[in-house]
This record gives sequence, C-alpha cells and structure tokens, in this order.
Amino acid sequence: MPERTRYLIVDGHSIIFAWFELRQLHARRSSLAREALVKQLRDYQDWTGVRVIVVFDGKGTKISATFEPGDVQIFYSRSGQTADAIIERLASKYAKRFDLMVATSDSMEGETVQACGAEWISPEALRGLLFGARRD
Repeated sequence: MPERTRYLIVDGHSIIFAWFELRQLHARRSSLAREALVKQLRDYQDWTGVRVIVVFDGKGTKISATFEPGDVQIFYSRSGQTADAIIERLASKYAKRFDLMVATSDSMEGETVQACGAEWISPEALRGLLFGARRD
C-alpha cells in the first residue's frame, strides 16, 4: 500500500502568540511575524517533504489563498470567520485520505481535528518538529 501524503496544517496566529520570539515580532509588525513563521515552515517542508498549510485569521470579504507550486500554502479566513473554521473543514474533508497533523494551542480545535482523524500537536511540539528536521 503506498504511503499516504503527509500534511502539516498550522494555525498561524495561534503559533505566533504561543512562541515568544514571534509574539515580539508581531508586536512590532504583524507581517514580520507571519513571514518568520512561514519561512520556518517552508524550511521544514523542504527538509521533510511534508506538505505545509498555514491558516491565518483574515479581514477580507472572502477566503484567500496564496501558494506557488511546491511552496507552503497560505490561507486567510474571511472577515467574521476564524482560521479554526477553515482548519476544521480541512481536517474533516481530508483526514481520511491523507496523514494530517494540526498544530495549534487551541485545545477545543485540537479535540475537533482529532475527532476527524487528524493528529493534534502543541506549539511546543511543532517547535520540536522544526528543530528536529533541521538536525536530520
């Protein structure tokens, strides 16, 4: 049986506010924190082959997505919708077909994605994953 494609879905702002250095950047300018997180996730994707999706709370009238082929996929929720809603929809839709891991500090969201069949990891566990991939 072929190995299922692995995906890491990251609750962007949840991780930014959980990691001190990103929280500091966010206090200066939110785009700096988002860029720093995406860079680390891009490196992880390049090193491991795990596909990475990061979801941020947005302000627009519709969900927006940006990605280049082979790059980290970035989604912004629409105004009035949380990143959690997008993450939970992705988990419920894809957990049966793919090996999904969701990184968030939100325990309710974690329980929801686990109920869908995805694995839930904490911001600290995500930091360990990124650091471990760098050493391999």
